[in-house]
Amino acid sequence: MGNFFKNKFVQKINALFVFDTWSLKKLTLLGFTLVALPLVCALLYSAQQVNRLSLQSERAILNTAQLIEVNKLLGSSVNNMERFASQYLVLKEQELHLSYQQQHNKVIELLQEHFVQSDDRQLKQVSARFHQQLLEIEILLSSEAIVQLTFSQLQSRFKKIAGSNQLLNLRINELVNMQAQAIKRSTVAVRQTLLKSLLIIPITLAIAIFFIVVITKPLKQLTTKIQRLEQGDFKDKIELKSSPEVNEIVEALEVMRIRLHALELQKSSFIRHISHELKTPLAAIREGSELLYDNSVGQLNEAQQEISDIIRHSVNRLQRLIEDLLNFNIVLDSTSLQDSELLDVAEIIDGVIAERKLDLKRKNLTIAKQVDDALITGNAKQLSVVIDNLLSNAIKYSPYQGEININSQHIADELHFSLADQGTGIIAEQLDHIFDAFYQGKPPIDSLIKGSGLGLTIVKELVMRMSGSIVVKCAGENKTNNDYGTTVLVTLPRVQNKRNSNEILSKH
Repeated sequence: MGNFFKNKFVQKINALFVFDTWSLKKLTLLGFTLVALPLVCALLYSAQQVNRLSLQSERAILNTAQLIEVNKLLGSSVNNMERFASQYLVLKEQELHLSYQQQHNKVIELLQEHFVQSDDRQLKQVSARFHQQLLEIEILLSSEAIVQLTFSQLQSRFKKIAGSNQLLNLRINELVNMQAQAIKRSTVAVRQTLLKSLLIIPITLAIAIFFIVVITKPLKQLTTKIQRLEQGDFKDKIELKSSPEVNEIVEALEVMRIRLHALELQKSSFIRHISHELKTPLAAIREGSELLYDNSVGQLNEAQQEISDIIRHSVNRLQRLIEDLLNFNIVLDSTSLQDSELLDVAEIIDGVIAERKLDLKRKNLTIAKQVDDALITGNAKQLSVVIDNLLSNAIKYSPYQGEININSQHIADELHFSLADQGTGIIAEQLDHIFDAFYQGKPPIDSLIKGSGLGLTIVKELVMRMSGSIVVKCAGENKTNNDYGTTVLVTLPRVQNKRNSNEILSKH
């Protein structure tokens, strides 16, 4: 029975300190409390120590000032008493004796009020002796023995009193010094306490950093999972054990992932099926149009030949459009391009240029290439499609015997790729739509190639999936002789220097 309750207690303690299950509100409150509590305690303790030192200093100053003032009055009264006693001894006038009595009573009162009841043993002893000596002189001056008392005897009596007064002065100075030393020690102690209190600051900073990490860690994990969805990765289930607030977001994201994955599969399946269904009758139409165009079923007149030529070109264009649609579906299929490897950017660019050699030769175009030795982590097919589509557009819009500039630079772990042509450029109104699916700008006058309007859509989608960015710059309508053409800038992350990665590259 005892072990049962012990295990239950341990389980509750463990559950209490598993911060992953706490709500963000509780974590924030606990973190603020643990950060503020040591600071408040240190502040209160320091304030208490400073207040104690202040009160001690105040009492010491008041006691010192009082002792000095009493000592001053005592010395003045003893001097007056000695003067009046000497004059009375010589002149025997009652007024002088009365004045002596007043000073005597004043000295007695000062001794009894400030020294006789003192807690200091030495001060009490000296004041008692002082008081005894005053009584002896008082007895001599108030009795018949005053007739036989000489001036020198009176002076010797007052010298003893002066000695006692001096001892009193010395002891008072010692007490003042002792209080000053006590204040000094207390000041040092308070200073050390305040310095030790500063150790609370790194402790509170450590606590604050700990809770910042605890609170932000699930949010960073959540951001990573959202970025995976943004890049079209719907395959892995979204799971994260965290605070109730984050768990609600995770559940909503998981529902959204399932729906997006289902839509992605439906979209891919639909495009595949509709494309194949279109290609079957299209093949028959193409064969028929080719037979008509070649006059295989009989000679056609001029009007019939013109109509046959239009049908033939339209069928070829429709076939290219269906093939582009199939390629679009394959490239953007989230389940087909997940594998990443270390790619040589220069090799990818050279491969794309080689595949487009005939198109370049047809328009007698020149490639001006400046490519850094760099490696990028990604999918070879994706990167090839991006560069191929950009180069295809540049060839399409470049003038005869023009030049295409290709640059690739490795800057701060990023690949900065740019491709510029010398074509007519893109007007400002078209810039907002060039990445839309099936959108086509104004084609070149002498262009024999008609696109499907999917090229830049595919490029932007793939660049986004590679966590990159793409920007198109053009001259627009108001262009000068030196301001022709279009420039496309692509920035991709996760780039390494080839010279530092020979060993990694050889493995791939």
